[in-house]
Amino acid sequence: MDDETALRVGNGHAETPDLSNVLDIYPLSYYYFGSKQASTVKEETLTDRVQRMKSNYAAHGMRTRVEAVILVELFKHPHLLLLQVRNSVFKLPGGRLKPGESEVDCLKRKLSSKLSPDDEVSGPEWEVGQCLGMWWRPDFETLIYPYLPPNVKKPKECIKLFLVKLPESRKFTVPKNFKLLAVPLCQLHENQKTYGPIISGVPQLLSKFSFNIIES
Repeated sequence: MDDETALRVGNGHAETPDLSNVLDIYPLSYYYFGSKQASTVKEETLTDRVQRMKSNYAAHGMRTRVEAVILVELFKHPHLLLLQVRNSVFKLPGGRLKPGESEVDCLKRKLSSKLSPDDEVSGPEWEVGQCLGMWWRPDFETLIYPYLPPNVKKPKECIKLFLVKLPESRKFTVPKNFKLLAVPLCQLHENQKTYGPIISGVPQLLSKFSFNIIES
């Protein structure tokens, strides 16, 4: 008998696709894109940022951020929507929780403030789905990990990525000092140098899904 033993999977019958893992992705052309008044972007050094995090931690404890994974179709390929600041920094839409605020409510609030018209009253509600992954900041420095190291008892920040499903149509309105980009997943994969560890890891988080591209 060989040292390596093959394990039989299933019962010999074809598996039924899990529809909960099928994502409908609509063409980019289905959506309207506009701009609105510029938002304030903090100009700070790394030292300033660390000091701000220390002050927030002392006042409120561990910081939690929520970020959105939003997909559209372009050239028959899934694209991720990213915000770009100062023509250099790429970010997933999202932000920090307020004290007592739920993760879903925070993400809906941040998406509305960054991607919706300021005067929108009756637009479609943001559909926040499952949490795809979590990243941890053990200390106040820049290093983050896709797991919580067992020796870290008091992490300083947790970043949670949520899948946000788009309806067939929506109006996106972005502050003038931001750019909203649609970037193909193949360009993001393992491209940590350009997009950082969180964004470049999104294609792996989506690997359990099947994409149903809606034809335009």
